[in-house]
Amino acid sequence: MRASHNLSSVSVSCDEQNLVSGAGLLPAAVLAQKIGLADLVEQRVRLARHGANGGTKALTVLGSMLLGGDSVTDTALMQAGATGELFDQLRAPSTIGSWLRSFKWSNVRELDAVTRELLARLWAAGAGPGDPAGPLTFDLDSTICPVYGRAKQGAGFGYTKVRGYHPQLATLAETGQVLFSRLRGGPAGAARGARSFLTETISRLRHAGASGPLTVRADSAFYARAVLSTARKFGVRFSVTVRQDKKIRAAIAAIPESAWVPIPYWLTTPEVSGADVAETSYTCFAHTREAIEVRLIVRRVRPTPGSQLALFTDWDYHALVTDRSGDVLEIEADHRRHAVVEQSIAELKSAGLAHLPSGRFMANTAWLAFAVIAHNLGRAVGALAGMGRATTTTLRRRLLAIPGRIVHTARRLHLRLPTNWPWSGAFLTALTRINTLPMRT
Repeated sequence: MRASHNLSSVSVSCDEQNLVSGAGLLPAAVLAQKIGLADLVEQRVRLARHGANGGTKALTVLGSMLLGGDSVTDTALMQAGATGELFDQLRAPSTIGSWLRSFKWSNVRELDAVTRELLARLWAAGAGPGDPAGPLTFDLDSTICPVYGRAKQGAGFGYTKVRGYHPQLATLAETGQVLFSRLRGGPAGAARGARSFLTETISRLRHAGASGPLTVRADSAFYARAVLSTARKFGVRFSVTVRQDKKIRAAIAAIPESAWVPIPYWLTTPEVSGADVAETSYTCFAHTREAIEVRLIVRRVRPTPGSQLALFTDWDYHALVTDRSGDVLEIEADHRRHAVVEQSIAELKSAGLAHLPSGRFMANTAWLAFAVIAHNLGRAVGALAGMGRATTTTLRRRLLAIPGRIVHTARRLHLRLPTNWPWSGAFLTALTRINTLPMRT
């Protein structure tokens, strides 16, 4: 940002009427038109009050979230300059606030039906996994959304001792899309309601077109009979971290030294292995009706030299249970890739989920659903632009936040974008591919 001239002498005026600050929203807006997102919202979500033009209000919220907005007031981003001429059906922040506060539990479930159908339409448009008939992996997790103050309905203290909400999320490993979300109060346990949550996630995947084998990964918070039995009920393979209680520790201790297989690790030396993997058989929930025979796979890691842990133990153990077949090293490495779910959560928190703006729980539940829709819509644009797994933040910086100027010619709108924009090729690729999609009727 260095310049050879005196920057303090540059004059500024806010009077450009034809400038669109978020012209890069055009591909996302065209995609929303092609898949009929606004009509879908208006057909499914029926509010008793303030329900008129629900699709228009939804797209106003989604546009602001794609540009990084994280509050109701930020929907005013869509009214800057000539943005309202390019996207001429927008609503004011006050209208959006009243609309969100009118949501009830039944309306939230109607909005869940929208997110379910949207996923199927995005996949049909070419923004899904490369081969829906092939094997797919999805991850379950929960996160804390902190709040500051006592005015947030349903917020409270959970296991982290932080006041906030505690939503559950399911994400698809192959695309980073959020498959399902559910807002819960702060004190809710990580796995509370996991049976119905997992059932709904599997149903959504099948509805979207996933016809191949499925695998669910989760951390130790989801090691519960409800999760494992539900996965087996629907023929879904599982890979779940386990808490090391007495039975698990005894099973680990019984593994012979000869069973440990070294894996490449940053502490490995010719003389000392930095990490090893071994497996043994184990019965989860023994002596109950939900008893399950599984593979107990354990990774042991040497503590970092000089750490406090290194003073008391030779190995740190990490265990998981799975019913998957295959090489133990490959399964253990794939399970560690469960951490990719944190990237999707971070992307949600970089914009729409940075705050849950209302004092009403149902309004915040609807806000979470719109944050998920915006996330998946942005991911779809990135996929159609050929940008692969680029994060939402990267997409916002390279595509969505491109400024442009509207030019009127031959009774048509023409959008002029900056010269030498490094990612103009990706932008035009996405727009071209989206324009070839059939309009959904």
